[in-house]
Amino acid sequence: MDYLVKQFLRFSEYLILESPCVKNKIHVYLMNTEWKGLHLEGGIYIMFIALIPALAWGSIGLISGKLGGTANQQTLGMTWGALLFAIIMTLCSWGHFIANCTWKLWIVGLISGLFWSLGQNQQFHAMKSIGVSKAIPISTGAQLVTNALAGVILFHEWTTKRQLSIGSLALIVLIIGATLTALRDKKNAAVNAERISEDWNGGARALILSTLGYLGYTVVVHWANVDTRAMVLPQAIGMVLGASMFALGKNAFRKETYKNILTGLVWGTGNLFMFEATTMVGLAISFSFSQMGIVISTFGSIFFLGEKKTKREWVYVVIGSLMVILGGFLLGILK
Repeated sequence: MDYLVKQFLRFSEYLILESPCVKNKIHVYLMNTEWKGLHLEGGIYIMFIALIPALAWGSIGLISGKLGGTANQQTLGMTWGALLFAIIMTLCSWGHFIANCTWKLWIVGLISGLFWSLGQNQQFHAMKSIGVSKAIPISTGAQLVTNALAGVILFHEWTTKRQLSIGSLALIVLIIGATLTALRDKKNAAVNAERISEDWNGGARALILSTLGYLGYTVVVHWANVDTRAMVLPQAIGMVLGASMFALGKNAFRKETYKNILTGLVWGTGNLFMFEATTMVGLAISFSFSQMGIVISTFGSIFFLGEKKTKREWVYVVIGSLMVILGGFLLGILK
């Protein structure tokens, strides 16, 4: 197990600092900005910015798990935090918002936000049903697979043999990786006895709905081709509306809901730095880095939330997480 963890960390370090495509992106950025000549310091700064979304989004399941509340309370509180963050962002870039403010922007933003609320709400339900360490890797892999397929089928993004071959390999790697993270060691009766409360039927349903919600959240925006920075406020309002519908009549206004405003602020922070990282190293690299959040959510849930794993399951989780990251990285190259 120790060997696998060490190899996992070495592989992550390679993706962050040694990958040729990342180095080339950094070099181009450094030679055309105020960081010119400061290759080492600039590279570290850029990688730090690019990894903040992974740190923020990977922590959401851990933070919400510690703060408590039902899935509906967590979703509603999170959207309040996201709305607060969106208002601040919009005020800070008011001129840009006004220049791009159209009915189309508002309609697309609201619809996208409603889809997001479905995706996040059901992801919280999945975490409650099967645990964070299983729900997040499966959810991440499913999102990457469905978004890639949507790109191919709806937007014809893979047109060359290279894209089709690498993309197909990435999808296979993602599916195997997500499956491995969910495997259980049935021979260990002691650990399995503590898992009687796990609801895999409910968890599977929640993950399917969550994946569909997140798919709609991204596809609608991509199809409409609206300004994503200006859309932050309409999208956040749609998120609050959707979360309010889920929480209606379910003891929504309790202290746990207000506590989970913090998760929305964390999510908004990740969103902000995602925009910043995209301008520095491009969408492909920044998106791939953001998927490394599964390392934090998966291993954090084991260490901080007390989710139990046998030695055999540790092997499954490490290899599966590696494969999900690798699959996301391969898809990122094609974007």
